[in-house]
Amino acid sequence: MQVEKFYYDNKSVKMFAYATMLWGIVGMLAGLLIAVQIYLPAANFDLPFTTFGRVRPVHTNAVIFAFVGNGIFMGVYYSLQRLCKARMFSDVLSKIHFWGWQLIIVLAAVTLLAGYTSGKEYAELEWPIDILITLIWVVFGINMFGTLIKRRESHIYVAIWFYIATWVTVAMLHIVNSFEVPFSFMKSYSFYAGVQDALVQWWYGHNAVAFFLTTPYLGVMYYFLPKAANRPVYSYRLSIIHFWALIFLYIWAGPHHLLYTALPDWAQSLGTVFSIMLIAPSWGGMLNGLFTLRGAWDKVREEPVLKFFVVAVTCYGMSTFEGPMLALKSVNAISHYTDWTVAHVHVGALGWNGFMTFGMLYYLIPKLFNTPLYSKKLATNHFWIGTIGIVLYAIPMYWAGFTQATMWKQFTEDGTLKFQFLETVTHIIPMYITRSIGGAIYLSGALLMIYNLIKTIKSGSFVGDEAAESAPLPKVHETHGKQYWHRWIEARPIQMLILSLVAVAIGGIIEMLPTFLIKSNIPTIASVKPYTALELQGRDIYIREGCYLCHSQMIRPFRDEVARYGEYSKAGEFVYDHPFQWGSKRTGPDLARIGGKYPDSWHYNHMWDPRSMSPGSVMPNYPWLFDNKLDTAITPAKIRAMQTLGVPYPEGYDKKANADLVEQAKTIQANLKKDKLDTPADREIVALIAYLQRMGTDIKGQQKTAAAFK
Repeated sequence: MQVEKFYYDNKSVKMFAYATMLWGIVGMLAGLLIAVQIYLPAANFDLPFTTFGRVRPVHTNAVIFAFVGNGIFMGVYYSLQRLCKARMFSDVLSKIHFWGWQLIIVLAAVTLLAGYTSGKEYAELEWPIDILITLIWVVFGINMFGTLIKRRESHIYVAIWFYIATWVTVAMLHIVNSFEVPFSFMKSYSFYAGVQDALVQWWYGHNAVAFFLTTPYLGVMYYFLPKAANRPVYSYRLSIIHFWALIFLYIWAGPHHLLYTALPDWAQSLGTVFSIMLIAPSWGGMLNGLFTLRGAWDKVREEPVLKFFVVAVTCYGMSTFEGPMLALKSVNAISHYTDWTVAHVHVGALGWNGFMTFGMLYYLIPKLFNTPLYSKKLATNHFWIGTIGIVLYAIPMYWAGFTQATMWKQFTEDGTLKFQFLETVTHIIPMYITRSIGGAIYLSGALLMIYNLIKTIKSGSFVGDEAAESAPLPKVHETHGKQYWHRWIEARPIQMLILSLVAVAIGGIIEMLPTFLIKSNIPTIASVKPYTALELQGRDIYIREGCYLCHSQMIRPFRDEVARYGEYSKAGEFVYDHPFQWGSKRTGPDLARIGGKYPDSWHYNHMWDPRSMSPGSVMPNYPWLFDNKLDTAITPAKIRAMQTLGVPYPEGYDKKANADLVEQAKTIQANLKKDKLDTPADREIVALIAYLQRMGTDIKGQQKTAAAFK
């Protein structure tokens, strides 16, 4: 038989490994900073680019797309070549992919800190960067499928199925969720509004977790865990069921992030049902990974790589059991908007993604540099330090979540709320402090790993082009015996791509189309009007400063929420909200009905020094809002963009909008002057006050009218 000699490309793997380590530390440092800011307002430094609202999306994007993203590419580029017995399709595309992805990361950090954000969680990056992401993702796809087409191995191994599903689904999610109307070089409005935007965003947000943080890491689990244990996968049949069931069911589960909101109840129920069904394939994958180690537990005790993999797969199982439980309405009524969700997310991020990445690095670096790991003892110490860090992070956050939920819902004997919202914040500060200690411990373990790996690198010699040989790929039609359907698919990557796309597209189409096409899903409210020009400007400042990260605008139909905030939220209230602002966490109170609750001077003083109005508040100061002039030159473009999106401003209003803006600003300026607060009418704080005073007033007016007729 003819044998072909070729070389694996380890240079790209090495570069992605280095980037994984670098951005992992950056992302964790940003996370540690916001963990401290949540109880120590002085850590915001009174600077616009260091506040919680600016740093928090940097943390999430750095961890998801920089740390885990580079970890994915590191694992894919190493395993794909060996599973296909072929070098990557193009060294040039590999370099473009690497440097293009690093450019995206740098641009993301700079623009988010500068306040350029779409205001949609995990999808905050603005439209020029969205386009760049699309282009680099296509480069990655061409390189991956080119490698599959020129492979020398006829069978496409299970890890590659997950890589294929990841690529096609992330492409679909990114494109659909990123529809937006630009009104300047770095700013845009979401194409969707209100309920529709919320549904699309959490269809994206949940499945970004599914198809960026989960499926590619399941792929690397199926490759690296058996390799490190030197054992075959426990059950090939189970891996088939795991893959197809997981990708079909996962895509439906997004609405469980919107339970008890203004989303139509049928969509909420679909999200719950499919979330519960997800337990089966998720645990099937976890058990397939753990059972692969049967008979190898002595090796687990000796090898730190396997220790990391075992805890990672266990955390995957814990997260994928807890997720469906949080989709039950009775549980979600307690957990949503609390720190319970933060704990849940970080068990997955720190345990599943973090430990899988650490295990891969400990496995790969010695192989790339043809040398033993510098110190197994240090790696084992890292394992225990990281595990302790996870425990000290997660337990206080669960405790904080339960405490928040119970304090929010308690009433006195005479039927009034027992606790003010601020009391529920100050009460859990000890948990926040402990969480930051856990995060610091986890970070110290990662730094220990980097020291260990640097010493390993220095002791070895890098093998950039690793020699290999294999027989050429046999013709696909040359098969013998009975062929099952999955075998036919596994020999054809393009068919696998198409079928994966069909499997993941079905759920999104069925959930979203009725919400867009059937008007009864979002009943309109006659009293709800578009924002004035000044309010629109103020809303954009609110989004720029990341206020939605701590404040929700969605009052659920619970007795305590209605008593605390006012009438529960209706779908028709949000028809002009591009993007929606329902939030996912309440570090501060809900603001859906804040309009008219306090005078303009209260908001002015509160933004200057929150503790002057709310002693004990953990909110940052925003002194720059009092100095920054409002950019009115962009107002006409904003109005035109909103008109393009269907917001019913009068024709030609873009030319008159600034005149209305100035008139409303002068009214607020006069109100402030009555309370002895002198400020120019053209400052950003005035626009923000206008927006805050507008929130919920349309529906309030309707309620007053209805009460007058009773």
